[in-house]
Amino acid sequence: MSLSSLLLNELKRGITSLEMIPGTGGAFELTVDDELVYSKLETGEFPDEGAMLRAVQGVLDQNS
Repeated sequence: MSLSSLLLNELKRGITSLEMIPGTGGAFELTVDDELVYSKLETGEFPDEGAMLRAVQGVLDQNS
């Protein structure tokens, strides 16, 4: 299952839209409500899907 599918399935009530923008040079950044949640450019590692789900849920909980 892709990260986008995981987020939509698990957080369907909290996500009103999801936008995927292709990057170049190995970039992978995840933002929620303009807050950077994860940057592969900063860590040098591809993110764990479970960690990304928890990070997005945390921002959604903070903003509700």
